[in-house]
Amino acid sequence: MAKKGKVIKMNSQSSSKTKKMIKLSEEHAFKVKFDLSQHHLEHYSDLIKRELADESELIEQRLKQWPRNKLISTGVALFDLSCRTQGRIFGEPILVFESNDRQPLGDHNFSHGDIVIISRGNPLDHSAIEGIVLDKRRGRLRVVVSEKPKGLKKGSWRLDKGANRVAFDRMNDALIRFHSSENDYATPLRDLLIGLVHDPAHSASTPPEISGKKSKKSIDIDELPLNDSQKLAVLNSIDRKISLIQGPPGTGKTHTSIQLLKVISQMERGPILATAASNVAVDNLLEGLMENGVNAIRIGRPVKVRENLRNSTLDAKMEVHPLKQDLDFIEKEFQEIMKKLPSLRGKDKGMAHKDLSRCKKDRMDIEKGMIKSILDSADVICATTIGSGHKILGNRRFPVVLIDEATQATEPSTLVPICRSARQLILVGDHAQLSPTVISKEAEEKGLGFSLFERLHKLGVESTMLKTQYRMHPTIREFPSSRFYDGKLDDGCTKSERPPPAGFLWPDWDKPVAFIPQEGEDTADFEGNSRCNRDEAGIVLQVARGLLETGDLSAKDIGIITPYNGQVRLLRSLFEESEESNSMEESFLDIEIKSVDGYQGREKEVIIFSCVRSNSEGNIGFLKDRRRLNVAITRPKRGLIITGNPTTLKHDPVWASWIDWIEESGLMAWHIS
Repeated sequence: MAKKGKVIKMNSQSSSKTKKMIKLSEEHAFKVKFDLSQHHLEHYSDLIKRELADESELIEQRLKQWPRNKLISTGVALFDLSCRTQGRIFGEPILVFESNDRQPLGDHNFSHGDIVIISRGNPLDHSAIEGIVLDKRRGRLRVVVSEKPKGLKKGSWRLDKGANRVAFDRMNDALIRFHSSENDYATPLRDLLIGLVHDPAHSASTPPEISGKKSKKSIDIDELPLNDSQKLAVLNSIDRKISLIQGPPGTGKTHTSIQLLKVISQMERGPILATAASNVAVDNLLEGLMENGVNAIRIGRPVKVRENLRNSTLDAKMEVHPLKQDLDFIEKEFQEIMKKLPSLRGKDKGMAHKDLSRCKKDRMDIEKGMIKSILDSADVICATTIGSGHKILGNRRFPVVLIDEATQATEPSTLVPICRSARQLILVGDHAQLSPTVISKEAEEKGLGFSLFERLHKLGVESTMLKTQYRMHPTIREFPSSRFYDGKLDDGCTKSERPPPAGFLWPDWDKPVAFIPQEGEDTADFEGNSRCNRDEAGIVLQVARGLLETGDLSAKDIGIITPYNGQVRLLRSLFEESEESNSMEESFLDIEIKSVDGYQGREKEVIIFSCVRSNSEGNIGFLKDRRRLNVAITRPKRGLIITGNPTTLKHDPVWASWIDWIEESGLMAWHIS
């Protein structure tokens, strides 16, 4: 019998069964295998409709019913804004929104790439328009629009967070194409993906049926800048129909994806489509491909692309295309005819309309030719999963599809790139970290909250795990490795390379992990929609101030994570108040304070985690999701500090084992509380 709280490797058959039982109790059951293609179609069509209905209802309720103070406190609307123009980005106007009194905009949830509704005060009015956030600063928000609204500088403006209906339309279209027997552009992998084949694991391991290979260039895997498990992942993925690559925190899954894409492009198998659930992840793929000399083109609006990568967008490539002058000439001719049109009569007016039609056709033909030549020249096309459904790609086929962040994408969204004739599919992710974000609770419980990666894994399709992590101090790595990865994670960095930061009194200076116990109760936040804990917020502020005072860390090196948006708002408010009386040069406002979900894929030198939940009932809410704990404790490189109520947290078996490990390791920071 293992000692209480002891972290042990669980790799025996009995342990495996125990783990499965634990997982079943922690997760909702979902359909893994479908007996008929029609069942898969009906199942996910229903889930997509439920998600769209719930999201639409939520946004409509917010826009119609929420009072102004609630919209402001939850950060989903900004009021009393002035507006001015500030140039263009690839032909589209940039609008700058600032507070009328030129004060900071305060705490809000608008960020790069978000869709916003711009209105005079009523976002449901027909005159409201949509825009996309370009960037933000304390005192202003820059938004890109298709067309400038009238009377920009007159009166005040309001911004609301909007929804993306396009995503639902593309998922639904992809689902229909996926199941259409008359569609040559779906995918020959359909039966395997649904689970209709006799042996999914064997079928997935067979070579992809890709015709028209131009060469069989020999690739020396040993020359690639990869460790042993990364090389194995590349080798296992080159000649399989379906590959799953599991990348635990800090193991370099995106780096591995980039090298794999480079290898496959050198094998000249035809166009490759590289996608991910988020724009940030796609940008990371694009940047890595460019650094490795791979000709990659980014599909999507430039406003959603990282600034230093915009020259690799299709729009930017078209601006410098040899045919751009011809396009400009036709556009100039078109505008001149439009100016003359109101004054023309009879036959002259008819001829003008004929010339306009000719200009439109010539313009369309030239644009199609430009797009075709640019895309044909690329080794890899990069887009988000939803973006890969853009009409600009037409019926272009991609025999090889790689999806990074695959465990953060819903199955219908991954079908969008797959339905571009994928014959070889590579899914990269980590099902031990956070699953896709789903608004509809019912849709989530019925399977929309589980990724295709996880469903295939449960079908028996073999995955290759990356085993060397380069992020965390070995002590920080110890618990997540044992609890979430069967003790298989190795260290690619030493303790000396991750020294404990000064400014905090660590219980053990050789082990930069600390738990600060506190007993202040959690309460409903200002609007009653979330939870917060003022005692914990005070501890977090105290710890952050200490870490900054020594100068060992900058504010940008510190990340603060909490599972509740109410605590995020409280912390930001406290830090803003402290900033006003702060005599230090370092700004508190450069410390990133986010929810656990907002920190997936991120890393910081030090992470301070506020658990929030503290009550006699043992209710831990969001903390029940073991994947949230995994994400939270694997973000830091040099130090992890968690504050919470140990009595409350111990009502959950996973948290209980973590606290037992803390106690046995002598890492309780009683001296701080």
